[in-house]
Parts: sequence; structure tokens; C-alpha cells
Amino acid sequence: MTAPLHLFNSLTRAIETFTPVHPGEARVYTCGPTVYNYPHIGNMRAYVFADLLGRTLSWKGYALTHVINITDVGHLTDDADAGEDKLEKAASARKQSIWDIADHYTQAYWADVRALNIRQPAEWTIATKFVPQMLEFAESIADRHCYELESGLYFDVSTVADYGRLARTSTDEGESRIEAVEGKRHPADFAIWRKTPPGESRQMEWDSPWGRGAPGWHLECSVMSGALLGFPFDIHTGGIDHREIHHPNEIAQNQAYCCTNGLDNPANSGAKLWMHNNFLVDRSGKMSKSAGEFLRLPLLAEKGYHPLAYRMMCLQAHYRSELEFSWEGLGAALTRLKRLVMAVEALKSRTDAGIPADGWTQLKAHDEVGGTLLPLLARFDEAISDDLNTAVALTVLEDLLSLKKIDPAEKLTAVAAMDAVLGLGLLALTRADLRIRPKDAAVTEVEIEDALARRKAARAQKDFATSDAIRDELAVKGVEVMDGDPLGWEWKL
Repeated sequence: MTAPLHLFNSLTRAIETFTPVHPGEARVYTCGPTVYNYPHIGNMRAYVFADLLGRTLSWKGYALTHVINITDVGHLTDDADAGEDKLEKAASARKQSIWDIADHYTQAYWADVRALNIRQPAEWTIATKFVPQMLEFAESIADRHCYELESGLYFDVSTVADYGRLARTSTDEGESRIEAVEGKRHPADFAIWRKTPPGESRQMEWDSPWGRGAPGWHLECSVMSGALLGFPFDIHTGGIDHREIHHPNEIAQNQAYCCTNGLDNPANSGAKLWMHNNFLVDRSGKMSKSAGEFLRLPLLAEKGYHPLAYRMMCLQAHYRSELEFSWEGLGAALTRLKRLVMAVEALKSRTDAGIPADGWTQLKAHDEVGGTLLPLLARFDEAISDDLNTAVALTVLEDLLSLKKIDPAEKLTAVAAMDAVLGLGLLALTRADLRIRPKDAAVTEVEIEDALARRKAARAQKDFATSDAIRDELAVKGVEVMDGDPLGWEWKL
């Protein structure tokens, strides 16, 4: 009745059948943002992917516990052990409290989460609220796995088996991003506690057995995931950039804390599956935050693109493949989303059954959808169970909407069930929602609609001179009148 869920495990580099650690449950940890700046759209791809995974686990009937962390301390300007703390640097540059910086950018990130229809996790973990647990974790492994230098407490990677297996890199090649620290036993060793240098002070620092300072970025995620989900938990997710340093270091800490052996048994890593989304590629070079005005979700809206067009763009590609960003591609995704919304609006207009309820699972959908549509539900389930193959799942949804002579209420129920996984908000969106006025537009929607009404009346009276004049008047203001638009969209800015 339901296809087994197959997911790609980055640790084994193989597709595996999902078998939960705790029957009937799914426990997932996602590496969240470092809140020193606004997230760019490439960052947000990781959270669309994690949300899709969580929705799929819910669809398969598991009781989901999803945790996403907020890093407000400890992440340096280099992903390893060099540079300044990103939050300290941002606070200094902006002459603001580091706590204010963290709160501002956390709120901005959460706004993007809402705009992309990403479900709220079971818990947002704030790193600075877990410092006591971090100290306890570090103390428990220090004697067997760590050594102290003038700059902090360092983890000796030679003390655990199979270090770096996740990254699939040799000892030297895997450390090109790690700046040497004098006194380290091995190039890959990493700090789990950084002492504040003599004569300096940080806005965020705590007392520890190794001196006053701050925790390392890698330590934070091990502590928060273990504290809330227990070791081993089911799935750890993040961007593919975390696969090279951050996640191997987390795994090493987890092995030390749990006293586990080699990684031939993936659960020894702290999580049974490690899953990573690939990069969003922007050929213009504006994805990096170092570029200044980088590509943010609000910028897309300023240019007239609904944020859910970006979610659609992500769903059209497999999460493990690179996705190239272009305005043309985003426009095509928006058009595809418009078609879906219009088809759903047409269904809603043909039934008074109301909007189907939330909380869909595959079994619930099977019980509530008629026999004619069950093969489509099965195809959808097979696609999403095949390592989250949303490209195929979207075509199944479109096939469903194109069917004729099906009870509209029944079709609407099936759409609601599928969209519970895809998260496009199809039953709540309207055509008007998707028509976003660009920031630099010189005309209001009311003015546009009034002009179009006058133009429609002129055309009805065969007064084509007036009709053309109104069209030209709108064109001067940046409005393209779309006569014969197959979507019936009529105009765009």
C-alpha cells in the first residue's frame, strides 16, 4: 500500500531504506544559520530541503521531532579554527550589541522561513542557551580525546576511528580550508573551546576549566542534537559544504562522547543517516555575502516574484543536484506555480465541500480519496519515497489536476494530500497573492485594474483606438498587457 522510504546516506554514499531508531518516530537535526547577516537564497535551499524531508516523514506516518539550531556564538570567519567569531565581528563593525545583532538576523531568518512555507520545527535551539551542557560534554571527553594549548582545548582526531570518512578525503587533502594553529598534534585537530586571548574581552564569553572563552562551533551541534534527540538519532541534515569539516568534526565528538567505535556502523556517528543538499549556483557571483548586495528572498519579492516561486524552483530539481539560479528560471517556476494555483481555484469554485483538513499521511489519503485517484496517489508516494524525487512528484500532481470527469471535491482532497508534502500552499494561495508589485513600480494595482476595465469596455464597443491608447499608457508605466495570455493573467509588471 505504501512504498518503503529510501534515502541517500552521505556517510555510506548509498541509498538506504529508512528504519527509525525508535519505532514509529523520526528524529531529525538540521544545522541552522549563523545569525551574523541575512540569509541568502542559497542558504535557504537547505531549509526547503529539510522541510521537504520532515513533511515526507510525516506523510509516511512517523511522529516527527525536528530540531533546528541557531548559532549565535562560536562560528569563526573560517569554518575551522581561524579568524574572528562571526557574531563578534558583525557587532564590532555595526557598533551594536552582539545580542541585538543575533536577534535581528534571527528574526530575518524566521521571516524567510515563514515566506517559504517551511513548517516550524519541534524546537529552535539557541546555542548560547546550551553553554552549561557544552561545558559538561567537553569535560566528559577532555581526558581521553583532547589536549590544551594556549589558544584553547583541542580535539585529537587520532583518538577516534575513521575520522573524515564522511568527507571522503585524505588527511592532508581534506584540510585545505584549515589554517594551521601552532602546537596542534595533527592538522585536522579542532578547537572545542577557544580561550579569550590575554588582554582581550568578548561580548559572549564564559568561565571554563580551560580559561574564560567560548565554545567551538562543532561542539554546539553535537551537544544540542544529543540533548534533544538522544544518540543515536535518525537523520542529521545540512548543506553539502558541512560535509567536509563541520560534520566530520561533529561525528568525532559524538564518537568520543558515546564511546562508540568505527563508522562501518553508521549509528556510531551519532545519527544513522547524514543527508546533504547540493549548492544553489549563481553565475552572476551575487550569492556570496561578501559580494555586498547578495541575493535575498526579499529581493525576489521586490522584483515581483512570490517567495513560493523559489520553493517551486527548488522542488523542480533533486535536492542532491546542483541548481543554477537565473531570473528566467525563477520566472518559469512562477508560471508553473500560477498554473497550479489557477487549477486549484477552479476546483474550489466547483465545490462547496470546503477546504480539506490538514495532517495528511499517505494512509489517511488512501482512506479518503476515491478509487479512481488511488493509482495517482501511489505514483506520488513512490516518487517522494525515492529519495525525495520531487521533480516526478510535481508531474504526478499536474497529471491529477488535468484529469476530467472527476468529482472536484475528491480531486481537491488529493491535491491537499500531495501538497502536504510539497508545501506550496496551493489551497490557500490565490492569483492575487502571486501578483506581487515590484518595489520600483510606478503604478498601483488599483490604477492598473481601473485602466484594464476601461480598456475592456472600449474593446467591447470596438473602439480599438482607445483600447490601444490605454495599453500604451500602461506600457509607459511598466505594465505589460498580456492579450491572449493562456493563463488568463491579463497583465504583469
